[in-house]
Amino acid sequence: MTLEELSGRERQVLGYLPSVLSTAEIGAELSVSAKTVKLYLRSLYRKLGVSRRSDAVLQARRHGLL
Repeated sequence: MTLEELSGRERQVLGYLPSVLSTAEIGAELSVSAKTVKLYLRSLYRKLGVSRRSDAVLQARRHGLL
């Protein structure tokens, strides 16, 4: 997995995952709805092969994405 395999918005959302911000707060930061953030999260989780936010952070770090 490389950063090039992620869309620009997926990379932005990924950058917020280690924070304590909620999905709604991430959406507010990016000027999108919480529902839109959830769609990006689902896509990220699928690409990283995980099902939880904490696992996504671990996988992203393993791949050097964070």
